[in-house]
Amino acid sequence: MHVLIAEDDERLAEALEKILKDNGYEIDKVMDGQAALDYATVESYDVIVMDVMMPKMDGFEATREIRRANVSTPILLLTARDAVGDKITGLDAGADDYMTKPFSPAELMAHLRALSRRQGEVQFEHLEVGDLTLGLENYELTCGGKSINLSFKEFSILKILMSSPGTIISKDTLIQKAWGVTSSAGDNNVEAYISFLRKKIKHVGSACKIETVRRAGYRFVG
Repeated sequence: MHVLIAEDDERLAEALEKILKDNGYEIDKVMDGQAALDYATVESYDVIVMDVMMPKMDGFEATREIRRANVSTPILLLTARDAVGDKITGLDAGADDYMTKPFSPAELMAHLRALSRRQGEVQFEHLEVGDLTLGLENYELTCGGKSINLSFKEFSILKILMSSPGTIISKDTLIQKAWGVTSSAGDNNVEAYISFLRKKIKHVGSACKIETVRRAGYRFVG
């Protein structure tokens, strides 16, 4: 399972990450509501674990914006407050579940299992946009009867772009998600891999394109 953790308390975020990784989950971690919105709308997650009190955008508003973007990923809200009004606000915003801090690892895992069952734990083996198919297990790019293998980095970048066709993805977002937030990768690295991908898309004869949006980033068009 792939889980997004949105929590501005660094120690708690690290604790959540350890609990979930120990249980075999794949984790992305962000520290504010705006970043949570950005990640949730460009990547596919099984569950989003969202703190309520965060900078830039609180968990309630981030949840509303995620739902306005037609993202249906189950959202588990975390809060230090146990007021009924807060729970109602969170659920009305579009959250699926609610947990009050402090909580035990066992309680957290029980909530996540319940949410994933609600989601049906649907796993897609490939991603399709236009005439192009991206294999999520074999990193193979296919159009018609023609295919080519991608490197892991090429696959990571193309998966981000194809997961949100028509959406402009910034270079910073690509760096953070494909290389990691602590990486020293820069714009030149992104540009190089975009060039590699364009050549491979052309090689398989696809009509799909990765468009450059000046001063904004890239957009995948099927």
